[in-house]
Amino acid sequence: LCRGDGEVYLRFTRKPRPESIWNHAAGSILVSEAGGKVTGAEGNPLDFSKGNFVMSYEKELGAAKKAVSLAARLSQGVQKTLLQSEVWTKSDKTPVTAADYGSQAVVSLVLERELKPATLSLVAEEVDTRDLRKKGSEEFLEDITKLVRDTLASDESYAGSSITTEDVLNAIDCGKSQGGSSGCHWVLDPIDGTRGFVRGEQYAVGLALLVEGKVVVGVMACPNLPLSSAVVEKDDKSCQDNVGCLFFAATGSGAYVQPLNGNSPPQEVRVSSNENLEEAKFLESYHMPIPLHSSIAKKLGITALPVRIDSQAKYAAVSRGDAEMYLRFTLVGYREWIWDHAAGSIITTEAGGVVCDAEGIPLDFSKGKRLDHNRGIIVTTKKLKPLILKAVRESMEEENLRV
Repeated sequence: LCRGDGEVYLRFTRKPRPESIWNHAAGSILVSEAGGKVTGAEGNPLDFSKGNFVMSYEKELGAAKKAVSLAARLSQGVQKTLLQSEVWTKSDKTPVTAADYGSQAVVSLVLERELKPATLSLVAEEVDTRDLRKKGSEEFLEDITKLVRDTLASDESYAGSSITTEDVLNAIDCGKSQGGSSGCHWVLDPIDGTRGFVRGEQYAVGLALLVEGKVVVGVMACPNLPLSSAVVEKDDKSCQDNVGCLFFAATGSGAYVQPLNGNSPPQEVRVSSNENLEEAKFLESYHMPIPLHSSIAKKLGITALPVRIDSQAKYAAVSRGDAEMYLRFTLVGYREWIWDHAAGSIITTEAGGVVCDAEGIPLDFSKGKRLDHNRGIIVTTKKLKPLILKAVRESMEEENLRV
């Protein structure tokens, strides 16, 4: 190419995988200096600064952003008009709404159409459409189908698409993948924080891409999260009115946020630089208070009360520097679902933070639908991690809890 023997060289592998930099470094500068261009699928130059591999997940990231944005659009419409009578209870006693099913269908359909994979491997929360197929569920299913149809039609590229109830059911059923340490798997929580969603408060749509057991792309829509900060006074009306964030990250490329309405370009986010624990803010789930969290905060000298937020929006808040710490300690023996953490974890780590268990070990997403980790999840900054781990260890010893 550099001497004009040909005009185009294309290299698209069957599945997304890292390319060794030595296969492209010399050739790329020869072509560039000869007046040519060497780019990824979206037109951006290759990045050789990330170690032994150069990899662009631009196409996958673009598809994920589109899928999550449309799913968030669907969920926003449902939340505005949701009645308590429209909240179903699943077999595991957790709530589910038309938005859960509709969001999953939208993400599945968009990934299929944008990426055209041979087989879409999707690990998702809503895996059972048997209830939707039962007699008496016809009206609910038709409502979901209309939501999906209208949402896709709101995007010009999908205008005129024909979507049937069977298309929607099949799209939801795509979420039955088991994940694992080999191949490529999308990981989706269609409505993370359904209880917050039902209350009209915080929730998220979280989507991540696993490649060979590692999270390489993460996109998260937080429709009700303030654009300024998640930690605001309840009577701050300006923050409450100016909401809707889209966070995204790809391995080695940093983490970014932009308004969900797309009116402003993305801005890079970084975790807090605050090292004064007395001024630190920490987050926990909206459920009942966890005494261990209070003990840890006390040992760290944190004086502020915890800010309780539903969903992976807590990861987004830490990645943006709204708070310095997010703690999650559950009952002994409980193993977390990967869709509750995959997108949030890469967004936080690409923003310069750390996500680990109570022993300081990074979370392992390669073991299937459940995380393979020791007790607890800690999301914080690199500088505060050693102090927090020490406080966690001491608090757990006092409570006679095993790590």
